[in-house]
Amino acid sequence: MSMMSEFKAFAIKGNVVDMAVGIIIGAAFGKIVSSFVGDVIMPPIGVLLGGVNFTDLAFVLQAAVGDAPEVAIRYGSFIQTVIDFTIIAFAIFMAVRAINSFKQKEAAAPVTPAAPSKEEVLLTEIRDLLKQQK
Repeated sequence: MSMMSEFKAFAIKGNVVDMAVGIIIGAAFGKIVSSFVGDVIMPPIGVLLGGVNFTDLAFVLQAAVGDAPEVAIRYGSFIQTVIDFTIIAFAIFMAVRAINSFKQKEAAAPVTPAAPSKEEVLLTEIRDLLKQQK
């Protein structure tokens, strides 16, 4: 098998396509959650904490001199990222929990056996008649 046909077989597999779609949707979901956290959740928290904007929090190691930018440890951005991660992880947990609950309900539903076919009914009758003859 040539390398090109092998790559084509790999790239067209359902799992690879599903994974690519999941990554794209996950990236978009991450942007939505980041916006939700940064634009909706963090401003009220900042107001409650006395007007603090987390992304501006930093410990300056060296002030800006001339063209050289300041050197700072931006722990506010880190706090923002941790909060984003926590909310995304919680949202994914809730989605997986809902899916698992649905699967459990589906698995717990009693499976009704299919009605026997005409052939099965006929064979059962023949069997019963043969048992009666003995």
